[in-house]
Amino acid sequence: MRMLLLFAAALTVSAQPQSFLVDTGTHVPLSLINSVSTKNAIPGDRVYLETVFPILAGGRIVIPPGSYVMGTITEIRRPGKVKGRGEFHLRFDSLTLPNGTTRDFRAHVTGLDGRASEELDHKEGTIRSEGNKAGDVRTVGESTAAGASIGALAGSVSGAPGMGAAIGAGAGAAAALAGILFTRGPDAVLAKGTTIEMILDRQVQFEETELDFSNSLSRRSSASDATGPLPSRKRQQQAVPGRLPHF
Repeated sequence: MRMLLLFAAALTVSAQPQSFLVDTGTHVPLSLINSVSTKNAIPGDRVYLETVFPILAGGRIVIPPGSYVMGTITEIRRPGKVKGRGEFHLRFDSLTLPNGTTRDFRAHVTGLDGRASEELDHKEGTIRSEGNKAGDVRTVGESTAAGASIGALAGSVSGAPGMGAAIGAGAGAAAALAGILFTRGPDAVLAKGTTIEMILDRQVQFEETELDFSNSLSRRSSASDATGPLPSRKRQQQAVPGRLPHF
């Protein structure tokens, strides 16, 4: 009789669904479904992403590729006209598995696509646009040289090429500086397809019954159709010689 009771208890224990725990600090690589830019985003805007690599717990895949993650832009700052860079803060809020199982959680950005020109402040989790000091210096230099050439040409007509070059160089530099002062710095932009790595700030638990993906709709990850990160402002300017600044 005692053996039968022990056997029945063992069957009851084995019949209980197993729990799977994704620990705090787990890194989850994601791909952006929609692009984000400080040019038009505002606090409260939603950001949509999907997982691109399986996450395991207890020897089982608990977060398969193609799971959806939703985030929120909590802070945003546009670049200034004299100094400053565009920046925003992204918070992750919820996870939806391919079978519809959903969890609210908290996570922050811990890594950016190596192709992206934006910078990540790991301490604050803030994404900032690249600086453009080198581009500003190049703009002034090119304008100064062009002004000097035009001034020298005009001065040679009046018999004072040296003075004309100096005046032209000064005018070119002044015009370039004025353009820089009236032009905003680069916005922070993450394009569709940019890879972002998030790190969980708390544990996420799933029951075995929530991890049945046999009836989930199979689909191709949108990451395969992604455009990838946008080229940096610096590269855009280098690719289009003589491009005029936007005000």
